[in-house]
Amino acid sequence: MNKTEQQKRAEQARIAGELLENTEPNEPRTMGDITDERAVIAEEGMPGSHSMDDDIELEAPKNTWGTAKRLAAQLKNQRGRLIFVMAFVFIQMLFHVGAPLYSVTVVNDLWASIKDSWAGGTPFIVSFATGGIGWKILILALLYMFEAAFYYAPVYLMASVAEKLNLTLREQISAKLQKLPLSFFDGNQPGEVLSKVTNDLDRISETMQTGLLRLISAVISTVCALVIMFVLSWQLTLVFLAFIALNLWITSIVAMRTLNITSKRQQEVGKLTGLVEEYYTGRDIIKGANREERSYEAVAEQTERVRKASQKADFLVNCINPLIRMFNRFAMVTIAIISAWMMAHGRITIGVVQAFYQYVNLVGEPITQASFMINSLQSSLASAERTFELLDLPEESKDPEHPELPAEPVKGHVKFEHVRFGYNPAEPLMTDVNLEAKPGRKIAIVGSTGAGKTTLINLLMRFYDINGGKITLDGVDTSKMTRADLRRNFGMVLQDTWLFQGTVAENLSYGRPDATREEIEQAAKAAHADFFIRTLPQGYDTVLDDAAGNLSIGQRQLLTIARVFLANPSILILDEATSSVDTRTEAAIAKAMNALMQGRTSFVIAHRLSTIRDADLILFMDHGDIVEQGNHDELLARGGRYAKLYESQFA
Repeated sequence: MNKTEQQKRAEQARIAGELLENTEPNEPRTMGDITDERAVIAEEGMPGSHSMDDDIELEAPKNTWGTAKRLAAQLKNQRGRLIFVMAFVFIQMLFHVGAPLYSVTVVNDLWASIKDSWAGGTPFIVSFATGGIGWKILILALLYMFEAAFYYAPVYLMASVAEKLNLTLREQISAKLQKLPLSFFDGNQPGEVLSKVTNDLDRISETMQTGLLRLISAVISTVCALVIMFVLSWQLTLVFLAFIALNLWITSIVAMRTLNITSKRQQEVGKLTGLVEEYYTGRDIIKGANREERSYEAVAEQTERVRKASQKADFLVNCINPLIRMFNRFAMVTIAIISAWMMAHGRITIGVVQAFYQYVNLVGEPITQASFMINSLQSSLASAERTFELLDLPEESKDPEHPELPAEPVKGHVKFEHVRFGYNPAEPLMTDVNLEAKPGRKIAIVGSTGAGKTTLINLLMRFYDINGGKITLDGVDTSKMTRADLRRNFGMVLQDTWLFQGTVAENLSYGRPDATREEIEQAAKAAHADFFIRTLPQGYDTVLDDAAGNLSIGQRQLLTIARVFLANPSILILDEATSSVDTRTEAAIAKAMNALMQGRTSFVIAHRLSTIRDADLILFMDHGDIVEQGNHDELLARGGRYAKLYESQFA
């Protein structure tokens, strides 16, 4: 392998390594898990089954002025600070633009003293002291000092304004996320949502602090400087404006090309990120199938595409400044030649020439940085637009003003009456679902992937609102109850465990924060979790890390079961709750769960039919509807779909 090839491989490994460091999966998942999840989404019609390419957004807002106006409206409560910012910026610009104008007098007087010293043969220091030039230089120095002093005040105030705006938007997003329906979270990747909450808001804040203030200062100083330049010499100003027009034309061409190239780079990076994440989460299968070399080659090929796109984008981004500065130098050389000719003919003084050069730099620098400022503002407005799109999303239907409650204690009598539902109302998943779960009964739900088992539970918990019919709890329509009142009657144990960073005791008492330590330990014993909890370094006070990675999958499942024991709900929802534990633990948990289910209505989503043969009612679902229902013996006697599925598992 030659040196060039080695360098290319090293660069590919570096980029892939950076992406791996930035990938933080919550739990290891196999590629089979990912495929199964996508299949469920596709079959049940959940929104969000889009490709990664659909998530790539160009860094330019769709509605620039509309977004800018709305962002400005967010600053209404900070008008006082903004007024002070503008006042300080205006004063600073007066000193910034006025100092070069005053330097005309200083330099002309200084030049006159030098000529008098040459002509009269007197020492220059005498002419300097008697002509009062020293005081004029001191005044000029003070002008520059005041300019610097007034520069820091608006920067400090603008930082405060930006962070206050950032805080306001974060609070609005936080409140919004609590009101969004479950369909939003089903249809959006967590990273995409987190980007809106973190990266987009940070970009807005950064631009408010630097880019916006710099743009305002640049506009004011450029306009004032051009006016003064016309007064000093309209001929030189026209020459300068000709070069400025050339610069702007070049900048617009390069900026458009840069936008296209950076968009291509974003797409390639997105593909590489998805590829790395897929291979990272499916690393066990890759190793088991001896596909390491092929997976490396796929990452290397995509990394090479990223390298090429990044190389082009970086070249265009970094070449524009030197190019514009080169044309600025050409402008200065041209102006120097013309101004020298004008001085030789007495049409302009040396003081005006040096002041004109100051104004050339004063105007030229903001124009040189214009592409960066404009791109920064565009990117910030695009971030703001995405933030406002999130804030404008439809929320969950409001809870009734006068909610109804079932009589205490809740018995757990659940009925579905002619329920219709579809994730997309135009494509209904459920057309006419009817079922009755009597108090204390065990209801098993079976069916193939995408049959609607999870959807049935989502409707029961009001994670989604039905399109027709009604669902009742103890005779009360659940749509007439608040979601909080409804959900406090349910306890859920899902196949995918969820634990947060905190102690074991805090995780167990999540549904009952007021539970005593004795109650927590009793619930753990009932779930057969006490024995392993006491083997942890600090027992019940052991702090679980992010996603409880310091526990096995089975141990995490036991903790979620213990959490339901402690909550002591009226209705249970179990989704293969023992699928991740060993056979002996499963048998022990089954006894405890049977004891817990006594006197409680239980909905059990099952894949292994051996676990639900004792169910009082078995619902066989297909394409969202209940096609068969009855107990185990009744369904076997019918010889229908349930019987065929049962025979296939125990043939």
